Amino acid sequence: MKTIGMIGGMSWESSKMYYQYANEYVKENLGGSHSCKCVLVSVDFAEIERYTFAGQWNKIGEMMATCTRQLEAAGADIIILCTNTIHLVSDYIESSTQLPFLHIAAATGQSIRSRELQKVGLIGTKFTMEKDFYTTILTKDFGLDVIVPGADDREIIHDIIYQELVKGKFTGSARNKCTKIIEKLAAQGAEGIIMGCTELPILIPEKHLNIHAIDTTKVHIQKALDWAIS
Repeated sequence: MKTIGMIGGMSWESSKMYYQYANEYVKENLGGSHSCKCVLVSVDFAEIERYTFAGQWNKIGEMMATCTRQLEAAGADIIILCTNTIHLVSDYIESSTQLPFLHIAAATGQSIRSRELQKVGLIGTKFTMEKDFYTTILTKDFGLDVIVPGADDREIIHDIIYQELVKGKFTGSARNKCTKIIEKLAAQGAEGIIMGCTELPILIPEKHLNIHAIDTTKVHIQKALDWAIS
């Protein structure tokens, strides 16, 4: 088994799910007492948040490059970034290592294609919903039709993520607000919903929805492990 290198802490609420899903998937596939071989570098999310809202993406990129080099030195065989939004600076990671890097949008696109879906809704931070670093991979590499909520609904989801979810606050009120937005996307023809923030599947498990939900945390780590245990 190869060793997964994880850049985490964005936020740690979802990073712990990466570790849980990783070990569950290895156990499911290899049985016995097998567990995931991995190394983790975790950042202080307050620093990431400060640079994010200041628009200093280069600072975040430099931090991600440093984390990547630390993982490589620790023996990682593949790098994954345990967040959706910060893939905006994934080029810093790829340029800092010769190791394979699995982009979360690529893993997501493969999962959607395996479900034979064509039109999907995307929810996450405003950065993920409004910038093209994520949707371009889904549309150009996988030929998907991607729709996002309207401006007011994007603001609602964005605020819930940064004011509640990354701080470990998961409430019924927030779940209801997000579910209503998802229902609007379904009414516009979305066949599935991309949970494009790694905290969103914690807030809204698929059982609460009447539509396919793509848990980006789960599909990301599972695709990395498919490579690691093949």
